[in-house]
This record gives sequence, structure tokens and C-alpha cells, in this order.
Amino acid sequence: MAFYARGSVGPEVSQIQARLQELGLYAGTVDGIFGGGTESAVKAFQTRESLSPDGVVGDGTWQRLFPAAGSIPPPALASRSLQEKVLTLTGSFETSQPPPECFAAVSGDFDGQGISFGALQWNLGQKTLQPLLIAVRDKHPAVWKTVFHTFAPVIGAVLNGSLDEQLRWAASIQTPRKQLIEPWRGLFKTLGRTRECQEAQLMSADAYLRKAARLCETYGVSSQRAFALLFDICVQNGGISDVVRAQIERDFKAISATAAAEVEVAKLRIIARRRAEASNPRWVHDVMTRKMTIADGRGTVHGRAYNLEAQFGITLASMQEPRSRGRSTPWWFDLLPPVSTRGRRPRRRKLTRPGKRGR
Repeated sequence: MAFYARGSVGPEVSQIQARLQELGLYAGTVDGIFGGGTESAVKAFQTRESLSPDGVVGDGTWQRLFPAAGSIPPPALASRSLQEKVLTLTGSFETSQPPPECFAAVSGDFDGQGISFGALQWNLGQKTLQPLLIAVRDKHPAVWKTVFHTFAPVIGAVLNGSLDEQLRWAASIQTPRKQLIEPWRGLFKTLGRTRECQEAQLMSADAYLRKAARLCETYGVSSQRAFALLFDICVQNGGISDVVRAQIERDFKAISATAAAEVEVAKLRIIARRRAEASNPRWVHDVMTRKMTIADGRGTVHGRAYNLEAQFGITLASMQEPRSRGRSTPWWFDLLPPVSTRGRRPRRRKLTRPGKRGR
């Protein structure tokens, strides 16, 4: 069942805020961001309605707010593909922004990479951002022009320049505190909020999606949650070493559960724990918290509460069964992004870490 709480964003949150305004309980901006002010107003409403004042809009609170609307609607993400769901989840971890704002996250040269952008923080320094921007520009010129307007020739010239020129330009549009100045900050955020850019980010994550699907097969796990965990490992940690794999497989032999769901969760917890323990000591706690949240389906990461099923539509159900194909096609084929308009998959890119925190 869906719910909306501090950290939630989207049209459903705007609807909640507008209703609370009508009731005289919320004086803030209707911006679709569930912050402390919205939480306070929800608690006030719950208290008035003799509900438990937890600040969370679940089905009971929703039906009191909107008596004629019926049950609480699921978030828009629930109807999207599994690939997009797992990308959005990892993007929320990487950027500390809830969906869909994680696709529009942009940061400056705090790590020597010029500009980092999007759910996985593709950046100029590692040359992962340039192909993403070029893809949006070339495939969706109308969107590109609508977003950048008179600045389109400038960003076009930057993309045609050398890496040194690109990094110098990036430095010229940042404050001394490495924050992008306007209008560039707003332009990048506007681009990231377009559906076309979000789809381009999904295609740019292709290599990680492929590697995660193969790891699911390697470790004998097949749930949506497993795919999310192994995708997150590929992005944040680069994968799983042979030593860690041996430890994981040894631990698998000690699993005593017999029910399929219990065995699946036990495997995911082992994978999560072993990979976290192998991380840089500086980041073990961060990695452990993040990976266990996925394995368990809920938890708190960077102060934000996560419920994978309610917020992302990621469950313990098996991944979508593939369509009938030849024996040479692996079972995870249908999990990958669709073929390009020319009828072939994008060329596989080298797995260069796009994000901001190597573990």
C-alpha cells in the first residue's frame, strides 16, 4: 500500500498540500515536496480527526482528506519498468533526492569532475556526462531547444570542445563553494525533469543493468528486490570480487530456511553484508545501511525512510518472465532497456563509475 511521508515528492504530495491549505492547516508553498511543514500540517489534521499523529499519509489519512477519492493511489513510479524502478532507487541513494528529483540532481566540481548530473551523477571528468547530454540533444532536439533556449549554442559548443575546455567552462559557471550558478543550475534541473532525459539516463545505465542481471543468475536470486540490490552494488561498489563471492557461496550453504521467500531474503542479506564488509573501512556503515535496506525492503538511509514496495513498487515477486526465445538468449534478456530505433542494442560501455562516492 502506498503512503506519503517526509521526503516524498510528486503530484500526489501537491494534492495533499493543496487540501491542507483549503483546511487552513498548511501555509506553505504547494511545491510537491513533503517537508517538515507538510508533515506538521498532516499531524495537525490527524489530531483533529482523532487519528494517530504520525505525519504519514497512509490510506486512512488519505480517505479522511479526500472522502470521495477512495483508496490512496500508488505513486506514478509503480507503473514503470523494473529497470527504471531500480535506477530510481539507486539514484535516490546517490543524490539524496527522492524521485523524480534524483534525475535532476546537479552538483559542481567538489570531486574534480567538473559537473555531475542525474540519477547516477554522470560527470564531465570521466566523460560519462557528455554522451548522455548528446543523446538527449540528438534524439530530442525540440526538448533540448525548449530547455536551453538561447543557451543551446553555448552548451552545444561546450560538448564539441576538448575535455580541458569543458572543465574550464564548468569552473566558470560555479561559485567558490562549487555550486552551479543560475541560469545553468536551473537549466540542468529542468532538463533532468523531462521524461526524455530520464529515458536517456535509463539507457546510459544499460551496462550496469546487464551486469546486475548476470549477477542475479550467478547467485541464484530472482526477485525484483534482488535485481535492485545487485544493481546498487554494481553502481556503488563496482561489483563483487572472487573472494567475496566465495564467502557468499559458503554462507549460502548454512541457510536453514525452506520457504522460497525466506531463502531469497536470507541470500540477499548475505550478499548485502558480505559486500558491505569488503568496502573501504571509511564507508562500511554507509554501504551496510544502504544494502540492508534493499535486502530487507525497508530502512533508513542518510536520514530518509525507505519502503521499497510502497515508494518504488519493488517487491519480492519474481522478475518478469522472459518471452519465448532461443536457447542462446539468457533469461534476463527482457529486463534490459529496449532496442534502439535502428533495431540493435546500444554498444556496451566500459563500466566506469559515474557517481560521486566510490566505495
